[in-house]
Amino acid sequence: MASIFSRIVAGEIPCHKIAENDQYFAFLDVFPCAVGHVLVIPKKEIDYIFDLEDDHYLGLMAFAKQIEPAIRKAIPCKRVGVAVIGLEVPHAHVHLIPMNSMNDMNFNHKLKPSQEELAETAAKIRSFLN
Repeated sequence: MASIFSRIVAGEIPCHKIAENDQYFAFLDVFPCAVGHVLVIPKKEIDYIFDLEDDHYLGLMAFAKQIEPAIRKAIPCKRVGVAVIGLEVPHAHVHLIPMNSMNDMNFNHKLKPSQEELAETAAKIRSFLN
């Protein structure tokens, strides 16, 4: 069975897309740790990030690095934190989370933004992509 992320990539489940190319996809987390929390995934469904082939792993990180400046410009923050937890969904993914303090990366405290708030945040981040 396809992971929820594969179903998002396939368009079966709606998302607030930030960016994509032929191999990678970035979208907002619907239960973010902080406003602007973006998930970056390979389109190829692989459960564990360290099972990715080296070039695919490096490509995923390079794609995430392209998204980070847009997040930082759209969401006032000191830094964009990077986390790989890998237990929530059986599909490799990287969390990009705007941070002003360590508490902004607290995965035990999730926000519940409306679909309208998510759409506004996604549009704002996309507006800063090159």
